Amino acid sequence: MDIIAFSIDVVKYVLAGCMVVGLANWMFWKKYNGYTFRLKMLEQKHAAKKDILPLRLQAYERLILFAERINPVNLLVRLHQQGTDAEEFEQRLINEIRAEYEHNITQQLYVSDVAWSVTRQLKDNTVALIRNAGKGLQANASAKELSTVLLNHIAALDGNPYEIAVRTIKNELMG
Repeated sequence: MDIIAFSIDVVKYVLAGCMVVGLANWMFWKKYNGYTFRLKMLEQKHAAKKDILPLRLQAYERLILFAERINPVNLLVRLHQQGTDAEEFEQRLINEIRAEYEHNITQQLYVSDVAWSVTRQLKDNTVALIRNAGKGLQANASAKELSTVLLNHIAALDGNPYEIAVRTIKNELMG
């Protein structure tokens, strides 16, 4: 009879334990599921950020490359052709800057507003610089004369705007 009483006690304790576990599960089910749901959402968000990081780095790299490519020092060397007049050369320079800008326009999705604003302003200022240099020349001026005026103007500036723009873009990436 002791074995039967022992078995009944074991069954009572097991049932009581199951009831306690069931009641605790019922009470905390909503909270537990909400926690795991939020945890999964955070994991997905983190994974998405990890996937975007290479794109962001590439976008900042493209902006720095853009700043270097539209720098008149580099642009003049790359596009200069012997025998070209200033007006034709001016148009070629502006078209090249616009093409570079349009090629990189989607990079604004991955960079800060400040970095993109600096890039856009650098493009606009470079186009204005080229147009102003062209206005100051005679009608039959050569591309070499336009190049000389542009380089003299950049040399006269207190700070190189292209170096400042690159520094600003780098600071935006690191900051």
